[in-house]
Amino acid sequence: MAGGSSYQNEDSGGGMISDINVTPLVDVTLVLLIIFMVTAQLIVTRGIKIESPTTKSGAAIKQKKPLVVTIDKERQLLIDGQKYRNDADIKTYIRKLVSDNKKIEGHKPLKAIITADKAVPHGDVMHAIDVVKLSGITRFALTTKRPAPEDEKKKLRCRWTLHSARW
Repeated sequence: MAGGSSYQNEDSGGGMISDINVTPLVDVTLVLLIIFMVTAQLIVTRGIKIESPTTKSGAAIKQKKPLVVTIDKERQLLIDGQKYRNDADIKTYIRKLVSDNKKIEGHKPLKAIITADKAVPHGDVMHAIDVVKLSGITRFALTTKRPAPEDEKKKLRCRWTLHSARW
């Protein structure tokens, strides 16, 4: 037969395969979906290089679109990836977001995620918190990254060695 393959089936005798196997299509679609979900987070902050400090505690933030406040290595304060001339412009922008959020029926309080490079002085982070709070956002989170499991084991081993050397 031209254009098709035939197979033998014990029950019906023989015939053409008329079904399409969609399993590979579903597999490829799910893999692409996972790739897009993973890379979507990278696209949001792709232009800002930040090395967050490491902590062991903390939980993930779940919100549709929080305000992203970033302090880079050069100590520049960025709001949603945009630079502003001064604190007054930043406060005006955030206050507009807060007032727009209040106009939405059934609104939830606007939240901010503050990210700073680990080389940034503590005072700059506190200044960013002040700017956010004075602009009307009362809920915020500070970002960190968790240590790698291997690094943690090395630190514990090192602490144990130091501790046992003192005794």
